[in-house]
Amino acid sequence: MPGKILAVDDEVDMLRLLERIIKTKTEYNVVTTSHPEEVVKLIKKEYFDLVLLDLRMPGLNGMELLKQIKAIEPDIGVIIITAYGTIESAVEAMKIGAYDFVTKPFRQEQLLLTIHRAMEVQKLKRENKILKAELNREKDADFIIGKSSYMQSVYRYILQVAKTTAPVIITGETGTGKELVARSIHKHSLRKGLFVAINCSAVPETLIESELFGHVKGSFSGAIQDKKGLVEEANEGTLFLDEIGDLSKLVQTKLLRFLQEGEFRLLGSTKIKKVNVRVIAASNKDLEELVKQGKFREDLFYRLNVIRIHLPPLRERREVIPILSHHFLEKYATLNNKHIRGFSKAAMKNLVARDWPGNIRELENIIERAVILCQGEYIELTDIEPLATLKSQPSFNEILSLPFKKAKKQVLLDFYHRYLNHILAQSGGNVSQAAQRCGIKRQYFYRLLKLAEINHKIPD
Repeated sequence: MPGKILAVDDEVDMLRLLERIIKTKTEYNVVTTSHPEEVVKLIKKEYFDLVLLDLRMPGLNGMELLKQIKAIEPDIGVIIITAYGTIESAVEAMKIGAYDFVTKPFRQEQLLLTIHRAMEVQKLKRENKILKAELNREKDADFIIGKSSYMQSVYRYILQVAKTTAPVIITGETGTGKELVARSIHKHSLRKGLFVAINCSAVPETLIESELFGHVKGSFSGAIQDKKGLVEEANEGTLFLDEIGDLSKLVQTKLLRFLQEGEFRLLGSTKIKKVNVRVIAASNKDLEELVKQGKFREDLFYRLNVIRIHLPPLRERREVIPILSHHFLEKYATLNNKHIRGFSKAAMKNLVARDWPGNIRELENIIERAVILCQGEYIELTDIEPLATLKSQPSFNEILSLPFKKAKKQVLLDFYHRYLNHILAQSGGNVSQAAQRCGIKRQYFYRLLKLAEINHKIPD
């Protein structure tokens, strides 16, 4: 994405000049303001790579504003632009944290060169942040796995089996962290090779064999050169097969041979290759049921089912939701250069109250979006409400066009849905407390939940 620049100057004509230069001569986006007191609010509200800052302005001078900017966003780039350039002010600005200093009147080429260099530095900072986040993935895996009593036992089991070479099957609903467990097993193993992952359901059936085992040039239409498969890429490491239940019978047969013999052939080749790979498989389907239905090879299932790890859904370990929420908040606030202290009480109660059909993955996605939408120091309920849900509510004008009975039913359903979800969020998902807040009996509250089609499974 192109970078974003904030230009600050009390002279409107100068702002127009800066805006015109940046828009016509670069690919960067630019926001301008002639009110220095707005700068702090703007920086807290949205991310900027660079600030072009006038040094002398009425009310709040550039040096003081530079200090405030750096206090909020230490990594932001700042170029001081002023007609009152002196060595002393330049040195002072550099000490505070300015990237460079340009004096008016400036040459357009000089300004563009300084902006380009500053933006390159900012790009490097972003890349380093992303790299750091990537390097922390293994640490994140251990953190997410071991934050409930049951998952602590899973983590201890991981440490036990990691040093072995036995295949592993990880089961659980989508988004429960199956790949995180696989990564943790690889991390704590003695293997020096790569961790290579493939989602078997995401690759077309006609290509999955080539993806896994590779192919030679001319083996099929479109094979214009030899290709190494993921099995070979994972030599001395770990191959993670996510959603293994979606593999075709043909690929299952070839995978079984590979597991038994440790050898394979590239598609279109007669040459046998041998590798040392540990296979970890995962599925959100009941593989034993697939075996009974004849959709999954029984011998492959038993060959993989040496060690099994089951991950419970997030709704069965709600005590970790606040911990994980703050963990993802810190992660995405750092990546998006935002300063957010935490969650409002209503927002956290709403997070704890949800059923989370998408589990940890869904929670992480919602926190990432909330961080992007958040405009204050705390994530509010409005930041985490699903946009799809808000959009799906019919407008009152649409309801007025319905027949009376249908209109009345829709209005009541809309009221029940909004009111009951709000009360549940305020009560942290506790039905007894929610009913007490409403001034109705617990049994009647359950009846209203059913009427509003709210699938609430939170135990009191």
